[in-house]
Amino acid sequence: MFSEFKPFIINTSKIKINLIKGGQGFPVLLLHGYPQTHIIWHKIAPKLAENFTVIVTDLRGYGDSDKPPGNPEHSHYSKRIMAQDQVEVMTQLGYNQFYLIGHDRGARVAHRLTLDYPDKVKKIVLLDIAPTYEMYTLTDQEFATAYYHWFFLIQPFPFPETLIKQNPDYFLTHCLQSWSKNDFTFTFTSAAIQEYLRCFRDPKTIHGTCEDYRASATIDLEHDQADIEQKIQCPLLVLWGKQGIIERKYNVLDSWKKRAINVQGKPINCGHFLPEEAPEETYQSIRDFL
Repeated sequence: MFSEFKPFIINTSKIKINLIKGGQGFPVLLLHGYPQTHIIWHKIAPKLAENFTVIVTDLRGYGDSDKPPGNPEHSHYSKRIMAQDQVEVMTQLGYNQFYLIGHDRGARVAHRLTLDYPDKVKKIVLLDIAPTYEMYTLTDQEFATAYYHWFFLIQPFPFPETLIKQNPDYFLTHCLQSWSKNDFTFTFTSAAIQEYLRCFRDPKTIHGTCEDYRASATIDLEHDQADIEQKIQCPLLVLWGKQGIIERKYNVLDSWKKRAINVQGKPINCGHFLPEEAPEETYQSIRDFL
């Protein structure tokens, strides 16, 4: 899927991050979401590599990156510490500035990274999210029904881990099927599915990804509240699935205009997984913006 990319393992100050790198030109960092890995970008990254140097990582807790155990404060999986991982990766690769693209959980890491390191990011693309703080503070039955996993995964250890470990293949496949709107076998290649399953079967992945969500409901909200008036300074493109809850529930552009000074965006005719459900339109929108 990434035949022209080279694999790397980067030792950050805290953990090891798995990544691949390919192409040439100005650097672009791609961050994935739940319950996936860097593989989500396999339909887009090779095209971006025709014009950019593309770095595609696994977030901590996911894929083949390290999966530290959680702690009572869930700080090991705060978006602040996950953003620090990625900045250290890019610094070690020799990139002091870069474009940043995130989907789902990776978009939440990207948002925090851009706030904490505004001098690092030249442009940012966020896929299928509204701001975390807004989504939690405006929770209602419609949102809780569609995003039930936000409230399941944050339950205290080891409750969600124990249930998911009974059948991780079913849980992961259910997530992919229920959050996508296009034909499943067309959207997710067999090679991608096998990689997602391989990684998600690891109990450390199940725990790490639960901690990611627990952090979002605790320490991340504290960080968001502390700098609620701070805005993203670089140009921001937001894209979201026209058939998903983000389209139905939020005025996405208005939401992000409260958190950034230069925003543009539009819906893409698909569900949650833009890079795999609608790769051509998603790629072209990103390419035009960059």
